[in-house]
Amino acid sequence: MSPLTDDRPQSTVELSIGGMTCASCANRIERKLNKLDGVTATVNYATEKAKVTFGEGIDPQELIAEVEKTGYTAALPVKPENSTQQDGSQTDPADELRPLRQRLITSVVLAVPAIAMAMIPALQFTNWQWLSLTLAAPVVTYAGWPFHRAAWTNLRHGAATMDTLVSLGTVAALGWSLWALFFGSAGTPGMTHPFAFTIERTDGAGNIYLEAAAGVTAFILAGRYFEARSKRRAGAALRALLELGAKDVAVLRDGHEIRIPSDRLKVGDRFVVRPGEKIATDGVIEEGSSAIDASMLTGESVPVEVRPGDTVTGATVNAGGRLVVRATRVG
Repeated sequence: MSPLTDDRPQSTVELSIGGMTCASCANRIERKLNKLDGVTATVNYATEKAKVTFGEGIDPQELIAEVEKTGYTAALPVKPENSTQQDGSQTDPADELRPLRQRLITSVVLAVPAIAMAMIPALQFTNWQWLSLTLAAPVVTYAGWPFHRAAWTNLRHGAATMDTLVSLGTVAALGWSLWALFFGSAGTPGMTHPFAFTIERTDGAGNIYLEAAAGVTAFILAGRYFEARSKRRAGAALRALLELGAKDVAVLRDGHEIRIPSDRLKVGDRFVVRPGEKIATDGVIEEGSSAIDASMLTGESVPVEVRPGDTVTGATVNAGGRLVVRATRVG
């Protein structure tokens, strides 16, 4: 990583990263970006974002291309207004989970009977192994396709992740089972898998592992689905929290009030908060006294009296008189 020089203008962009499945993916992308001259990057796996600071002469498209060389996708931030459909309705973020949920349901429905037949000798009727193959094959191929696709992408870039292990394990179990069924003795009518504890060595031609391939795929998909759903819920909670803040603020400039978006506030700016308005950001009261409704933070329904010198928190409500606040923390 090359350090940024102080005499060179710097820009910061936040890229949306796609295709990450574990923390090692984030580390790989971060190392790849930091190898670029004049670039400092941090990648957050939980939020699927990369915060990149780069010097003059670097195009953000170069950063995207570098991420794509690693085997992942990257995109510049989308403006909020683009998240609405043409009819004005908001897009449903839950739709992003639909393909994963469909694969999970398919894998569970097919894997449960396959596992039951392999684990319960009473269910092993004549030619049960062929039904097990019929059930397990779609689980490994269709439901487990995201693992195989990610493993192939990582292999092309000379890397290995958790997807590589899942894909290798399930394909190996399915492949051996196919060999045992078609070329070994596992396909013989009446073959059973009884529970037995033995140290006797065999060639394995009579053993199949279809339940293992289907079960592993179903369990990993379940974990992936619940992780994705938790991340979406956490993101929704953060967006709801951001909505609590003030959208604009009256800043004092040369004795005059100028209305600006709250995200343009800087530390040291003095801004006016009138009765009933939300405080735009954390600060210290310089003029006026009032009562602040901080129930969104403390749960206390009784407003707190404040005066010059007291600190106030952003997004709390001014329930009394006019205040002039100096911003101490922004963003």
